[in-house]
Amino acid sequence: MTRVPFVAGNWKMNHTATAAGQWCDALRERLAAAPLPDGLELGVAPAFPALPRVAAEIAAGLPLTLIAQNAHRELSGAFTGAVSVPMLLDVGCRRVILGHSERREIFGETDALIARKLRTAVENGLPPILCIGETEPEREAGRTEVVLEQQLQRGLAEARAEQLDELVVAYEPVWAIGTGRHATPEQVSAAHAFVRATLAGILPPEQAARLRILYGGSVQPGNAEPLARLEEVDGFLVGGASLEAASFEEIARATARAKGLEGA
Repeated sequence: MTRVPFVAGNWKMNHTATAAGQWCDALRERLAAAPLPDGLELGVAPAFPALPRVAAEIAAGLPLTLIAQNAHRELSGAFTGAVSVPMLLDVGCRRVILGHSERREIFGETDALIARKLRTAVENGLPPILCIGETEPEREAGRTEVVLEQQLQRGLAEARAEQLDELVVAYEPVWAIGTGRHATPEQVSAAHAFVRATLAGILPPEQAARLRILYGGSVQPGNAEPLARLEEVDGFLVGGASLEAASFEEIARATARAKGLEGA
């Protein structure tokens, strides 16, 4: 089963629109000097105010998928400060991150709320990147698989299988996000295999086999290639290392090499 490797940068609450434009200029220069091979998808998730600037760069030819960092469960209404799926589509977003651990932990988002958001996204043509992952106490208690299965089952509970052909799942162990720590290849391989098997219990197995599973958690240019060599790792959701175009491009290039893409 061939799955297109996907490297996505999540800028979180960083980069103004001006800084986003500078980042895009830097990436364009690097790709002009050394193009990436075909068969690799790159994406970036700016903060909401920077979305139009990056969308304009994409329209001008920068090879990126524009990703939103979040979306509201409703399409419109009296929800001050919220951003809806139609608004994101209108500005050029083609994917949305849902269920990130920071949304779960800092903003109190539950599996039920994430499921509602995911249903709204897929019903309106904005494919989600569903984030799942265990905390350090959960891993130490031997509950990693219980947590991952629960987050998948509950997060996908309101969507129909036929709406999930473009679903991407991102496994991000919470204890490795922004800490400089990262899961070992053995831990990542086991978690991704479990996620794949769990998806095959929720969706038709052939559909589950086509879906991409990304790893996230202190991904850096130095550890990307060995992780990307793992069979069930289809790319990365990159946090801090995506804030610089150079390190983001290096991770993308390492992924291409690991996946044996021609010209990498």
